[in-house]
Amino acid sequence: MKVAGIIPARYGSTRFPGKPLAMIGGKTMIQRTCEQALKSSLDAVVVATDDARIYDEVQRFGGRVVMTRADHRSGTDRCREALDLMGGDFDAVVNIQGDEPFIDPRQIDQLADLIRQPGVQLATLARKINDPARVTDPNTVKVVFGNHGNALYFSRFPIPYLRGNVEADHYQHIGIYAYRADTLRVVANLPAGRLEQAESLEQLRWLENGLTIQVAITDIASSYSIDTPDDLLHLPKELLQ
Repeated sequence: MKVAGIIPARYGSTRFPGKPLAMIGGKTMIQRTCEQALKSSLDAVVVATDDARIYDEVQRFGGRVVMTRADHRSGTDRCREALDLMGGDFDAVVNIQGDEPFIDPRQIDQLADLIRQPGVQLATLARKINDPARVTDPNTVKVVFGNHGNALYFSRFPIPYLRGNVEADHYQHIGIYAYRADTLRVVANLPAGRLEQAESLEQLRWLENGLTIQVAITDIASSYSIDTPDDLLHLPKELLQ
């Protein structure tokens, strides 16, 4: 099975315009993200952008890039268009966030291995939460899953809710996805769901429509995401090599 990594990278960002072109230790963020993805076992890595400046930057450092429409509602929809533009008869796609310049390639490989398994339509990762403050933080998305690893629900609220003296682990959803190619084409055409709109989580649209999302547990600590210019000022120096 051929698996492609697609990195959606748009220029417009409310909190950080031009984020993919931000410099981190002498390299742009998009270059660092590509370099990390290329350390994985994916069959191809392609940037999907809507901006000529990002397109030109990827070409400058020798990466693969396709130009997509500017009106996509999510990175998933951009991945769907990029899949059709890049060719190559890929069977599955890993959606790698463009603001994850330090993503661990082992997580990419773990997800690619999961989507290769028979019957898996969609796949994602989760990590056990050890900090109680993150359980109640609405910016930390939580996931609960069944005995066979299928996601039951994602929420910004602490799930499961612990009533009385009951104890249970909480898991943080790691926002990286893999899709079978045919499933990607389906989910990109689904209308926004009521649960998705309530929690602002697009993966709930997929669950609402009866699709299954397989969850794998990772022990690798989350990488440093860059959401605002201020995040760049707090990166550990050892990452800037």
